[in-house]
Amino acid sequence: MRITALDETAESFGLRTGQGLAEARAICPSLDVVEADPAADRALLGAVADWCDRYTPLVALDGDDGLMLDITGCAHLFGGEERLVEDVDRRLTAFGLAVRISVGPTPGLARACSRFGGPRHIAASESSAALAPLPTVALRLQSQTVMDLARVGLKTVGDLLAAPRPPITRRFGREPMLRLDQALGREGEPISPRRHLPLLSAERRLAEPIMTEDQVIDLAGRLAAGLKTSLEARGEGGRLFELLVFRVDGRVFRIEVGASAPLRDIARIKALFEERLSVLHDDLEAGFGFELVRLNVLLSETYDTSQAELASEEDNREDLTRFLDQVSARLGERALRLPVPLASHWPERASIHAPTTDALKELDRPPARTEVVARPVRGLRPLRLLDRPEQVEVMSAVPDGPPASFRWRRVQRRILRAEGPERLAPEWWVDGEDAPPRDYFRIEDTDGQRFWLYRQGLYERRAVTPTWFLQGFFA
Repeated sequence: MRITALDETAESFGLRTGQGLAEARAICPSLDVVEADPAADRALLGAVADWCDRYTPLVALDGDDGLMLDITGCAHLFGGEERLVEDVDRRLTAFGLAVRISVGPTPGLARACSRFGGPRHIAASESSAALAPLPTVALRLQSQTVMDLARVGLKTVGDLLAAPRPPITRRFGREPMLRLDQALGREGEPISPRRHLPLLSAERRLAEPIMTEDQVIDLAGRLAAGLKTSLEARGEGGRLFELLVFRVDGRVFRIEVGASAPLRDIARIKALFEERLSVLHDDLEAGFGFELVRLNVLLSETYDTSQAELASEEDNREDLTRFLDQVSARLGERALRLPVPLASHWPERASIHAPTTDALKELDRPPARTEVVARPVRGLRPLRLLDRPEQVEVMSAVPDGPPASFRWRRVQRRILRAEGPERLAPEWWVDGEDAPPRDYFRIEDTDGQRFWLYRQGLYERRAVTPTWFLQGFFA
């Protein structure tokens, strides 16, 4: 057993990560040991990252114990960088977390200073001075590279700054100087946020926490009203909305609702969240209250305005989308599904059951002029297909002829009539060139039931014995 993490008190005794537990107990007999739980650590870090969304949507994970926040353009909302950092430090410390924070012009510089005792605020002109006293490992170099640099006397970043670049690159590769240039801002280093950035966002910071779901829904409607102007200016409507509710104790609730058509009607958006919250009633615990509510538009599309028919009082299409949206919000987007045709002649690949919101969009799309849709002759395809073809035992008069009887699920069935075969060639671009073809038969047993069977493989190919499967049922 080895140590994976230490607190500051344990570090003061000279203990280190990777050290054997027996050796650590010999140094500090009163050592308090807790079994490592990486899954719980990742969950905690993810929860803290969700909480940090209150400061900026650009939140990225930095290893197993750090976060990287891009606060460019956000600091003024909190009174400047210093007040933002003070707010983050105060709140996370109140949650019982020990944090180290640094703000710098580049991600590499901020990370190095926060993890290795650098200054808390670093201006761009002070980058070299802040990095110089730090060890080379602060540049996120490989451990072997750090050891190789130490052997030639390059133990700090200042040593690297003073050394000539060409010999360092020839001997240790491009990594040391690349990391140094990234920390100093000479090379770009983007931050990859853990979540997709919203297209539009509106939030309300509350002077007094709210406690009830009705208040949350009312705030969602007010925020939707704020987003409506922006959507109208873009000529778009929202397809996917996300409501973030920040609780006082740091927990964040994310509630998503989708729309089957571009939407910017305030009452309908509010009604969707009302339906969704009615399902999540027990999970949305107010605790000491909610202090921040934010509404994001994650997906939007062009909003096409159309006039309803004069002969009808209401638009039937709008009624359908309203019904689909309410059902999806209450039961989930996969509660209602429609078959969508696919470009395949293999029966089990010819269609897929997609969520209704996506299926309607696909069905409304006009086919391209060069698109050719092959439709089977009416009555040749069964009404019901099995999820997976099931193998059956078949008796036939001649090997290549239609079946005379078959056994399926321990029931022997005698065949009265048979039509076929209908040969379907394999899709070699999916199954490979050696995939066997199928010969389909439409059969009727003595009880009047009709089945769709196929023989996979050919008798003239002796390498593989053909096998029979049941694919579906006719009316």
